[in-house]
Amino acid sequence: MKSWRRILRYSLWALGLAVAGWLITALGWSLAYWNRIYPGVHVAGVDLGGLTVPEAEARLAQAFPYPGQGRVVLQGPDRSWTEAPARLGFAVDSAATARQAFAVGREGPWWTRWEQRLQAWREGYEVPLHVVFSQPWAATYFDQYVRPAVERPAREAVIRLEGTQVMALPGQVGQRLNLDATLALLAQTLMRFAEGPVPLWIDPVPPQILDPEPLASQLRSLLSQPVRLVVPDEPELAWSYSPDFVASTLHVARVPTEDGAAFRLVVDPAPWESTLRTLAAELAREPENARFTFDPETGQLSLLQPAVIGRRLDVDASLQAILQGLEQGQTDLPLKLVYTPPQVTDDATAEELGIRELVAEHTTYFYGSSAARIHNIQTAAARFHGYLVAPGEVFSMAQVLGDVSLDNGYAESLIIYGDRTIRGVGGGVCQVSTTLFRTVFFGGYPIVERHPHAYRVLYYEQTASGRIDPRWAGMDATVYVPLVDFKFKNDTPYWILMEVEVNAPYRYITWRFYSTSDGRKVYWDTTGLQDREDPPPPQYIENPELPKGKIRQVDWAVEGGRVRVLREVYREGELLYRDEFYTHYRPWRAVCEYGPGTPGMPPEDPDPNDPCRPDPGPEDE
Repeated sequence: MKSWRRILRYSLWALGLAVAGWLITALGWSLAYWNRIYPGVHVAGVDLGGLTVPEAEARLAQAFPYPGQGRVVLQGPDRSWTEAPARLGFAVDSAATARQAFAVGREGPWWTRWEQRLQAWREGYEVPLHVVFSQPWAATYFDQYVRPAVERPAREAVIRLEGTQVMALPGQVGQRLNLDATLALLAQTLMRFAEGPVPLWIDPVPPQILDPEPLASQLRSLLSQPVRLVVPDEPELAWSYSPDFVASTLHVARVPTEDGAAFRLVVDPAPWESTLRTLAAELAREPENARFTFDPETGQLSLLQPAVIGRRLDVDASLQAILQGLEQGQTDLPLKLVYTPPQVTDDATAEELGIRELVAEHTTYFYGSSAARIHNIQTAAARFHGYLVAPGEVFSMAQVLGDVSLDNGYAESLIIYGDRTIRGVGGGVCQVSTTLFRTVFFGGYPIVERHPHAYRVLYYEQTASGRIDPRWAGMDATVYVPLVDFKFKNDTPYWILMEVEVNAPYRYITWRFYSTSDGRKVYWDTTGLQDREDPPPPQYIENPELPKGKIRQVDWAVEGGRVRVLREVYREGELLYRDEFYTHYRPWRAVCEYGPGTPGMPPEDPDPNDPCRPDPGPEDE
């Protein structure tokens, strides 16, 4: 027993001595490295054991000179930059690394601290090297030195019109430094303490429009020849416009697209709309019924003049077609026309139109008319020969007659203008209107508008024998386009076919209506010329265009007065219409012109029956 106790006592003494020795040793070690890095602590192979923190900082700075002495090459497309890593924001943090090395074996629970100390002493303890890469610092360097040298803005393509010349400049791809990608590549190099080249990451910057040639080529082709406006269904109708005019209506615009932008040819609509308005008047054509003659024996129609399809230019639709066509580079641009068929076509029959017989006819005479007046009667009458008046239609003579002018084939003759008979275009047209008025009058059709002459025109009172019959006074009608018209209404359910015959050698004009009679009868009466008024004394006018001794009568004296004509139209004993036509004719004086210096002019006591000595005789209206 005593031996076990002795052994135990000795063991405890030995353990106590060992512990005391360990404590003394540990205390001594701690005191020895109180302000120094424990042995065995390394940083990237550099032994910092036994060094104070400042000494460790100094050794690390000496061991890693890369930030200040290293060289990094920034490689661009056209040039490069060689800089120390420190200029690019890279540094070794020796102080932080030394402090971390000093902290080994000094932080955490006591057993963790002793474990780190023993590890460092027996097998070494590696502390990572602290480095710093300041990307803001590096970005400042790139913004100041690199960007201005490598970046280039994109250049947009240009198309410009100079007259008919197309100037086109292609675009150019720009370039931009991709800073984030470049800094990532730089960071990889710096972290390896490498000195190899760092390629700059350059992104291309394409322009919105690079190639102008597609539109430029289209423009050159468009302006290389005249542009034509054409009517697809009527190839003979075409109008050409010079490249200079076309170019003046064009400009090139940039428009946004999903991919960026594109060139677009823009057409100014105003000049083309003005052009179309002019063409619209030229192209406008009212539909015209076919014209026929009627054979009373066979009851058949013979085509005299083919029907005309009406047309009008659709300005809005044509304008859109022009704008669209020019934008697509077309040189033949279609016009849009609206066509209107006539009521009566070439194949119409008398039965379809209700034309079966002669329903009205009248003849007037024009003995003593000049060749010019006869020509105008023939010209005006031709406008109505074969013309069809629809059931229910109000017929306007002025509308069918059209413009009475030299361009439309009329000749100069004497016409009534104001209070004078003067030389003008169309004298004789009223012979035609008077004949129509009487045909309508005796045909029993409603008369919508009628105007008498200012004074009696004796042509309209002539009979077949050439004598003057006062019974015809008040039975005339004048037409002066477009102010004075003669109108009547076809109040029957049948078409009226007009035929107008002018017999120039025998000096008469006959107007016939072919239709279907509804049995109407016309009764008429006239008061004849009442309240007669003598003409004023003759008037003498000096005409410097006449030679001395020349005397010419230009107006003839006619007495004035008032006439009332009554018409009653019956059908099967029922009164359809009762009309009264009042006419007041002014008295008309004789007028003579004479050349300057003509002896005896003006006469002191003129002869009303022979004012111009001698009387040249009746001439024209």
